[in-house]
Amino acid sequence: MRGIDTALARVYRENAGRVLAALINQLRDFDLAEEAFQDAMMEAARVWTDKGVPDNTAGWLLTVARRRAIDRLRKSKRAGSNATRDTILLLAEDNTLPEQNHTIPDERLRLIFTCCHPALAQESQVALTLRSMCGLPAAEIARAFLTTEPTMHQRLTRAKSKIRNAGIPYRVPEQPDILPRLQPVLSVIYLIYNAGYTPNNTDLTDEAIRLATILHQLLPHAEVAGLFALMTLHHARNAARFQGGKMVSLEHQNRDFWDQFTIKRGKNILVDALKQNQPGPYQFQAAISAVHSDASDWQSTDWPQIVGLYTALNDLTPSPIIQLNRAVAVANAGDLAKALADLETLKSDLANYQPFYAARAELRCRDGQIDKARQDYQTAIRFSQNTAEQEFLKQKLSELG
Repeated sequence: MRGIDTALARVYRENAGRVLAALINQLRDFDLAEEAFQDAMMEAARVWTDKGVPDNTAGWLLTVARRRAIDRLRKSKRAGSNATRDTILLLAEDNTLPEQNHTIPDERLRLIFTCCHPALAQESQVALTLRSMCGLPAAEIARAFLTTEPTMHQRLTRAKSKIRNAGIPYRVPEQPDILPRLQPVLSVIYLIYNAGYTPNNTDLTDEAIRLATILHQLLPHAEVAGLFALMTLHHARNAARFQGGKMVSLEHQNRDFWDQFTIKRGKNILVDALKQNQPGPYQFQAAISAVHSDASDWQSTDWPQIVGLYTALNDLTPSPIIQLNRAVAVANAGDLAKALADLETLKSDLANYQPFYAARAELRCRDGQIDKARQDYQTAIRFSQNTAEQEFLKQKLSELG
């Protein structure tokens, strides 16, 4: 039984996104597609135990899911409508091929643009993307974003209703519209990645990288490649970021744990992006990460180059968060007084932003302002909702005496 459970988990992980995308494309109904797919997975658990796992698992699941969708549609209240009859005929026609001959058209690009439509709130975009593209259950998504399962179910329900009631098209935008629509997609993927950037939530970072890989394969755009490179370079340092469940700052990471093969891959992706000569914020951030990965230790980091990259990034997309990171780089480049002065200009914009207080505490500590540093660490701890981060900040606070 354990063998079939392992096989089912692997098949789900590898095929859920593509099969669900194909079903949603045909049914134009997220709930019905999910229900039919779950029916197919339950059927697989029963049939494969006796007959073994088929060669074309995705084709088998799609075939069975279509049959279950037809059954559900025939029993539904809308069974008599013309649209439902047309859908049933389409599904029945597509199911005439033997399961082993089914090839699944890749509809994931359409699905992710639908999930990240600008008409949806960002938290709904994130939830729907994780549910539909990755097949994650609502309870797991809720845990990742520090909310309750009922709240997450409500977000998913509202998002699906909005798509249905507003007639949001299930398609990739036309070329002139793709850039404005691309930004929410990239933002959602990066939000998912950052939500998983903890010792207990690495599944989310894996899912985000999987989404970025899919998007990069399906849409070779410079900023898609920039985000993919950025996350790949971050991911290469994962083994060094947490030791014994505790967070380790970049300064004190053991760089022997950095994955040099993945760093090289990330740099190659970035170089390909830069060759397109379409600069964007994710490419600049990836370039900053690449400079960090070039340094054999903290002291040899090219901080002036990082300051320059943050300056260019802020010129492109002005943001107090970018300015905060630039101020820290200025301090590391040797101008602590300038960095502290720059931070003071940001305190109203970042009054509720935990990294602001953590950064200012560090710089005030370097400047000998121990009492003020202590206050900032205490504020940063209060604002932090991440246990590993809280423990890290508490350790920094205790070191002040």
